[in-house]
Amino acid sequence: MAKKKPDMVVYDEEKAQYNAAFLPYATSFSAPQIQMPDTGSWKNTQIYKANKHLRDKYLTLKAEYEALMTVFEYNQLVTNAKFNFEPLVGETYHLYSNDNNEPFLSIIEPESSNFEFLGSFKLTSDYLWDKIE
Repeated sequence: MAKKKPDMVVYDEEKAQYNAAFLPYATSFSAPQIQMPDTGSWKNTQIYKANKHLRDKYLTLKAEYEALMTVFEYNQLVTNAKFNFEPLVGETYHLYSNDNNEPFLSIIEPESSNFEFLGSFKLTSDYLWDKIE
């Protein structure tokens, strides 16, 4: 049975050598104290930056979503309206509400119509309806 070395002696049994000089940490009682760096302020700064970045990205996506929903609602409104012609890409059409509150699409300008004007729309090459302000 091999004689056990004292606890403060760093000895590698597999290599049968003293390896205190090869370790990345202090092994003697007289070695300087190991102190962890204070990363609290760095973490707080990084958390703030990450949260700001994620918040900005969220707000961008939210604005994009709201714009997409507006386009969707306009397309639903115009597509569900009554019309007796085939709309052409790039042309402007006007949406009105008749006496029964049913929307219909027309080529007649708002100045020449007696119906309630709901808006003017242009058919894009993607077959989406853009509202013209």
